[in-house]
Amino acid sequence: MLASVRSLGAERIRLLGILTGGHFVIHWFQQFFPVILPSIKSGLGLTNVEVGALTSAQQMIMGLGQLPVGLLADSMVRHRAKMLALSLVAMAAAYFLLGSPVFAWALLGSGLIGLGTALWHPTAAASLSNRFPEHRATALSIHGTGATISDTITPLFVGALLASFSWQTVARLQLLPGLLFALVIWRALAGVFVDGDSGPRHRSTQIREVVAVIGNPAFLGVSAATGLLSMGRLVILTFLPIYLQEHLHYSAFALGVFVALMHALGTISQPALGLLSDRFGRKAVLVPSCLLLGLFFALLAIVPAGIPLALVIIAIGLFFYTLFNIMNAAVMDVAGAAVQASTYGLMTLITQLVVIPTPMITGFLIGELGIKFSFVLAGVFLIIAGLVLAPLKLYRGSRGR
Repeated sequence: MLASVRSLGAERIRLLGILTGGHFVIHWFQQFFPVILPSIKSGLGLTNVEVGALTSAQQMIMGLGQLPVGLLADSMVRHRAKMLALSLVAMAAAYFLLGSPVFAWALLGSGLIGLGTALWHPTAAASLSNRFPEHRATALSIHGTGATISDTITPLFVGALLASFSWQTVARLQLLPGLLFALVIWRALAGVFVDGDSGPRHRSTQIREVVAVIGNPAFLGVSAATGLLSMGRLVILTFLPIYLQEHLHYSAFALGVFVALMHALGTISQPALGLLSDRFGRKAVLVPSCLLLGLFFALLAIVPAGIPLALVIIAIGLFFYTLFNIMNAAVMDVAGAAVQASTYGLMTLITQLVVIPTPMITGFLIGELGIKFSFVLAGVFLIIAGLVLAPLKLYRGSRGR
């Protein structure tokens, strides 16, 4: 893997390093949310449906925003650095609002987290996909490793902060570092995209090229599987923290430890599975990984608290974030070079149509069937995703040519 990275060249490695570091910061703000969510619920006296509404608001803005962001990122390549910096500004403002004692402001803050996510991911993913066409999954997975490291570290820090300060103070303190890192990213990427704008012909054909992707069976199948993966992950991210703190009575710091465990092994598995996907094909990695992740999700409903629960959560970390990068690579394999961000955004828009209501529906079902039902439901989503992917004709890898 190190040899593969060295062969990429200094300029491409610099871009990959900046975007991976920025992805670390983005996921600081994303992973902050599930750890502070139980405190928001108790502090504002929210129901499970209202908790689901906070997550759904985030998903709705993210889902609806990524296609227009993708179109802008493809047609206004010069401004990608500003778009990436603006994503961090949105995140900083989001937590300032989440520290409010009013549910409506918290709902708006949650939506801004979705906006920050929408601004970052299609823009960064397209930039890497364009620069690393022959190592697409590897580059996206290394970019994702920055997120996974952040996902591992953030819950520990947030849990410690919540043990020492009020949740409102912890949330509002995110404003200044968010603005600072936005400035750092903007300056670090200055000049990187100056020669990237496409000509008039691209602007006139962009929508047509994106629409043409919809007819590709691989695009539709991977989009459906990505939607199911998103639904399963979102259920876990929303209700596992509630289960750990309200039903198993773990402290805020212990909750942070468990959430960190859910991402820890991804720092190793993510680049490894990305490299395997580039060499041996997408399905060789995606299908068994989806089935295993579905099994691990379902096991959360039956394993006892303590070490057995921790081991299952650690196993989940092998695949929890990794699979998104490989599915993104599979979609970008079938997209034209000039519409990479747009295709990413289109896939996200399609998947979010079913993902957005999932937390609220699950919150309602928990009231009827108990919170452990949510873990079984998440497992079923992932198993179906694996079955959807199995018959698709996807990129077979450099060894399969």
